[in-house]
Amino acid sequence: MLRLDHLTVRFGDRRAVDEVSLDVAEHETVCVLGPSGSGKSTLLRVVAGLQAPQAGRVLLAGADLAGVPVHRRGVGLMFQDHQLFPQRDVAGNIAFGLRMHGTARTEAEARVAELLDLVGLPGAGRRSVATLSGGEQQRVALARALAPRPKLLMLDEPLGQLDRSLRERLTVELRELFGRLGTTVLAVTHDQGEAFALADRVIVMREGRIAQSGAPIEVWQRPADAFVARFLGFGNVLDAADVTVDGRVATTPWGEVPLPPGSPQGARALLVRPAGVRLTEPRDGLPCRVEGRTFRGDHVLVHLRPDRDAPALEAACPLASAPEPGARVGVRFLAAEVTALDS
Repeated sequence: MLRLDHLTVRFGDRRAVDEVSLDVAEHETVCVLGPSGSGKSTLLRVVAGLQAPQAGRVLLAGADLAGVPVHRRGVGLMFQDHQLFPQRDVAGNIAFGLRMHGTARTEAEARVAELLDLVGLPGAGRRSVATLSGGEQQRVALARALAPRPKLLMLDEPLGQLDRSLRERLTVELRELFGRLGTTVLAVTHDQGEAFALADRVIVMREGRIAQSGAPIEVWQRPADAFVARFLGFGNVLDAADVTVDGRVATTPWGEVPLPPGSPQGARALLVRPAGVRLTEPRDGLPCRVEGRTFRGDHVLVHLRPDRDAPALEAACPLASAPEPGARVGVRFLAAEVTALDS
């Protein structure tokens, strides 16, 4: 449905998007992740026609969009701040794009009613947008973007302004809705949980380039490199300069760390997931001091400082058995939770 072919955008001497090529299949939901300044929002603006590239092409359903204005591209846009029209009621906001496309009034009214049912706001057409909660405004913005039946729906930090519980609930609802409608979606977000819950495929960007692309479970289980691992929130990451893999053992500042069979050899960045850091008696492993604890709902993340000159560690522990700050523990590593990465 969407093809980006060696897309480049420069702001002065800086390449915000650096020769990016990407395909999005029909009915696929692709989420682009990355830190601020990685180029993800610029990518979206180019597809929408809000930013002209210096090089490369954007093709939608096989048609080159060069020179095609925003309102003729066949894409729907939904922004983080909703951008609803305060002077229009809910129905007026949703019908805006339909009127721009010359849709007859009766057809537009029927479409608005259909979309209100679809997004869970039946009968809300005459409400003022000022009376809506954040979640309700987000649903209206989604209905407005879907109203003209776009070939591609694009979301820019769609749930960024909502509280955590509402964001998690709407993520599930959006995933179900897009699947039911067969919508093709390109979204950008900095929230890993949102992207992994919503997407069929995740793209991680770094400094204008694609650092990794893959199914959510693939990216989570095997980050492409140390940058991706750290961006996904993993703390136990060592750079390749500090690690040597020989067979099924990695020599590291934490000592010898076991690895699964078939791990790549030589100088490699290393990821140890918190679930792979097992606490023992101090004499039975790498001696550490507990520096703090972070509650994560169903477990506790224990922050550890090794006695030797080595980076800090994080361990995932059950709520009932998490040691107190100041306690002395030992650390052993589980090979199944250790991954040798590219540098």
